[in-house]
Amino acid sequence: MSDLLQTIDIETAPNPSVAIIWLHGLGADGNDFVPLVRELDLTGLPAIRFVFPHAKTIPVTINGGYVMRAWYDITGAELTRREDETGLRDSQRDVEALIAREKARGIPASKIVLAGFSQGCAMTLQTGLRHPEKLAGMLCLSGYLPLNEKVVHERTEESIDTPIFMAHGRQDHVVPFLRGEQSRDILKELGYTIDWHAYPMQHSLCFEEVQDISAWLKKVLA
Repeated sequence: MSDLLQTIDIETAPNPSVAIIWLHGLGADGNDFVPLVRELDLTGLPAIRFVFPHAKTIPVTINGGYVMRAWYDITGAELTRREDETGLRDSQRDVEALIAREKARGIPASKIVLAGFSQGCAMTLQTGLRHPEKLAGMLCLSGYLPLNEKVVHERTEESIDTPIFMAHGRQDHVVPFLRGEQSRDILKELGYTIDWHAYPMQHSLCFEEVQDISAWLKKVLA
């Protein structure tokens, strides 16, 4: 088993009964979404432990081999051509280890949300669709479905009932809006129920999106 990733943990109150494991994007780290905790409306929800891991550092081909935090290598702008399957599966094991830690700390899988932005979104789907238990939800922001041709054979029956929130900016030039739509459609064809949202933004978050995330969390965690 790989060493556990370093994380930033924030608890909204003592003795949390819910965990949200939030995965950052390419070149960022766990600090990236820490400020979002204060922006979310968590009124009425039980105590939550937010877990913000730091991905390992690797050379990233699309950025000239520069070493940065990344969940897997990106070889080109097409994203789904020549995918780094080894990197994806290595990071999947890292995320699974974080889920196992939360379970060991007393939070069942049914109360764990996997969340991610961009590459973190890809890792949320890579891990959540293959997890052998139903999770509380998958929160997928401005990303896409990796290894999409293998999902049909690798996804678990337990994952079918996991709620999935997907959001994307119509003016996203990093992960094109079409790629997000294609990922949504593949998942729907596989039988998943997708709560889909599109916003007039680029590769980022917006206020309306934060409000929609808050409402969705209340729905799946209440």
